[in-house]
Amino acid sequence: METPAFEPINRGFAATFRPGRLSLGLVVPITAYPDSPVPDMEGHLARVQKAEALGFKAIWLRDVPFNVPSFGDAGQLFDPFTYLGYLAGQTRDIALGVASIVLPLRHPAHVAKAAASADVLSGGRLILGVASGDRPEEYPAMAADFDARGQAFRESFAYIRAMGAAAPRIENRFGHTDGRIDMLPKPTGPRLPLLITGSSRQAPDWIAEHGDGWMTYPRGGAAQGQVLADWRARLERLGQPAKPVLQPLYVDLAQDPDEGPSPIHLGVRTGHRWLLAYLKELEALGVNHVALNLRFNRAPIDETLDRLARDVLPHFS
Repeated sequence: METPAFEPINRGFAATFRPGRLSLGLVVPITAYPDSPVPDMEGHLARVQKAEALGFKAIWLRDVPFNVPSFGDAGQLFDPFTYLGYLAGQTRDIALGVASIVLPLRHPAHVAKAAASADVLSGGRLILGVASGDRPEEYPAMAADFDARGQAFRESFAYIRAMGAAAPRIENRFGHTDGRIDMLPKPTGPRLPLLITGSSRQAPDWIAEHGDGWMTYPRGGAAQGQVLADWRARLERLGQPAKPVLQPLYVDLAQDPDEGPSPIHLGVRTGHRWLLAYLKELEALGVNHVALNLRFNRAPIDETLDRLARDVLPHFS
């Protein structure tokens, strides 16, 4: 039976997510920083441009407003929306993803405006992951209620969706508009592609009904297969169209093509042959995109990118 197509919401979404197929992206910064939460950003643009030239489908930024010691990762340092605008002007085809904007910590009017701007400036390449947040220390710094983040997430999500319409109408904790004002620019497609991360403190049915896709976490093959089967069954039961699934994967690519696997944080150290087989397994299970994170990679990053492009990427183009 033919796999149902995903709605082509914008250019980046359509290029990254294809039914029955897996594509590969990279988490920014594309560098190794195993011994510090703060990466060295030297050469960051050249690495993104190299990723695009090699054929990776997407890059993924993160929303990390504070360097929180317990979290242990300061992300790409730059504000994600400022960085999206910069990268939009320095790249041509690679999708620009965010995994993920923490909605309760930002006013949704600002998120909607910034995201639509990045989408237009990039020619429709934005993919916006959204989340409720998992770092309690950030909430008092912004006078936000950590315990109420689930409800705040839903209301922010609804506000952003409303801003994509002409003369929007919305009323919730973030404000109200009655159709007499508008927000510009509008996204390049029918709406911003919003992908929900994890549970974001929402019921599974809510995620399946409202999101344009789902960002889940790495699991063993059998466990991930069951999770994805449940996802597809839920979409069908709710009368929803097919929607993509993506996951991150930390990788330390060994020089020996036959090495591995051995576990690292949220990922694996391995040679390319095991990695290729594992990614093929994920593709067969229904994962549509894997965002590789090279933070713990031991080999030189540029060399690793070249080896991934030679030995792995051609199987998922």
